[in-house]
Amino acid sequence: MVTPLELSANAVMTVSILLAGRNNVHSWWLGIIGCTMFAVLFYGVQLYADVALQLFFVATCLMGWLQWLRGAGGAALPISSARFGTLLWMAVAGLAATVAYGLMLKQFTDAYAPFIDSAVLVFSIIAQLLLMRRQVETWPVWLIVNTVAVPLYASRGLTLTAVLYAAYWVNAAVSWWWWRRQMATAA
Repeated sequence: MVTPLELSANAVMTVSILLAGRNNVHSWWLGIIGCTMFAVLFYGVQLYADVALQLFFVATCLMGWLQWLRGAGGAALPISSARFGTLLWMAVAGLAATVAYGLMLKQFTDAYAPFIDSAVLVFSIIAQLLLMRRQVETWPVWLIVNTVAVPLYASRGLTLTAVLYAAYWVNAAVSWWWWRRQMATAA
């Protein structure tokens, strides 16, 4: 059954995610509101890694908002591409952190699917860091995160959240195309 909290959190985050995909700075303040609501929701269904992730998102939404507005040197931050070495380092660190955090959740909590939950956490952090820097590679990482998150949320009875994450998967694919187009136009 969909709760008012799940409905509200998803509504706010849907607008925020769509705005991010359209390269709109208003995504960030809406993200702060939506992530706070999701932290409360995920705590109630024992997805503790997702609670930690939402708290991280609140902090990074504040920083991302400032970075997008001011960038380097006071000008708006342009869309760019991350270096291959940076992406490789992030992937290796992401896999190691997923295993480490999954082991911790398995040992010390009653977490449901600790390794899958950890993968959503860790790779969402990586995607968020890329998004904060306005780097186009954020979108394929969000595609991976959403691919893993949809069945996880469905398995916990968060049907609306699972359906919306499937829609976010489509948004990430479209946004990847859109950002590459904007980056090429700016060049």
